[in-house]
Amino acid sequence: MTDLPQGDETVTLKLLKQKMHDFALERDWEQYHSPRNLLLALVGEVGELSEIFQWKGEVQKGLPDWKEEEKVHLGEELSDVLLYLVRLSDICGVDLGQAALRKIGLNAIKYPAPNANSSSQ
Repeated sequence: MTDLPQGDETVTLKLLKQKMHDFALERDWEQYHSPRNLLLALVGEVGELSEIFQWKGEVQKGLPDWKEEEKVHLGEELSDVLLYLVRLSDICGVDLGQAALRKIGLNAIKYPAPNANSSSQ
């Protein structure tokens, strides 16, 4: 039976990493999950995500004009991108959460708030 999440389940990168590891292991897919293969799969999923927006022009935050099924489809494609990214980071031995926090810190140094507010550059 499929382990579908409950609405109140807390989702962490650690949980996603473990679920993706278990999912691949149960299907004997570890042999295919090289960094290169996962990166190419990730790029493919980003392409599918891009297709959703391709002909819509600019859209409003919250997607108020979108049908529910379009939002569900968007969620599925965003999830595919996230899951491949989490899996790729795991296979490469990168702690994605820590790397992301470090990057935010580096960006804060590179783009200090007082200097960044008045310019798009």
